Amino acid sequence: MESDPNYLLIDAGNTRIKWALYDRQAYVAKGVVETANVSALAASWPSRFASAIASNVAGAAVQGELERACAARGTGLRTIVSQAQQLGITNGYREPGQLGTDRWAALIAAHRVGPGHKLVVNAGTALTIDALTAEGRFLGGLIVPGPALMRRSLDRGTAGLRLTEGAFAEFPVSTPDAITSGALQACAGAVERMRDAMAGRDCTPSQVVLSGGAAAELAGRLPIPATIRENLVLDGLLLIARSA
Repeated sequence: MESDPNYLLIDAGNTRIKWALYDRQAYVAKGVVETANVSALAASWPSRFASAIASNVAGAAVQGELERACAARGTGLRTIVSQAQQLGITNGYREPGQLGTDRWAALIAAHRVGPGHKLVVNAGTALTIDALTAEGRFLGGLIVPGPALMRRSLDRGTAGLRLTEGAFAEFPVSTPDAITSGALQACAGAVERMRDAMAGRDCTPSQVVLSGGAAAELAGRLPIPATIRENLVLDGLLLIARSA
């Protein structure tokens, strides 16, 4: 839509804050900072944008920094809240507002990624696995540690297992490979269990819509084809912004 203003889209997560500037028909700038370094975020933004919209699951302190950064550019910040229904998605949570807004935005975007039932998976610090029917019903989802967090937990919680990067193998023959492979297999197994649960509801998913920093290493381990969408939350924020 040529009449669209430009939107600053912000995905504030537990570990990283991703942003993108959408201008008329394309993303024209993108960036990422560590969430712990939120005070430096605005320095990487473009000088001007018409409006800003955010998903923030990183807490009140980060919210305050985002609002101050937008105000310094003369723009207010709209922070989304998960709804009972929005843009063709029906929220299956008992209390819809408790669903993480990153998951909500991702569900909205994933619904546009072709027909059919889907699993919407974000492989970041946490691994979220959300069941989405072809009709747009969010049935519910899982939250488990992501691959990197699983590996760190072994480093911190055991005396003899140090955090050393390994490679994936079906039958690991070294401890680093066993840790790396175990974390990826555990995540893939959680996805497989959710696929089986959807099959039990007669809505077997045909694909995984996958995002997050560990998407590439996890994609090849999944039981059904994966479509990687690097900016899934930002895509969802854009759809929400354009619908206002």
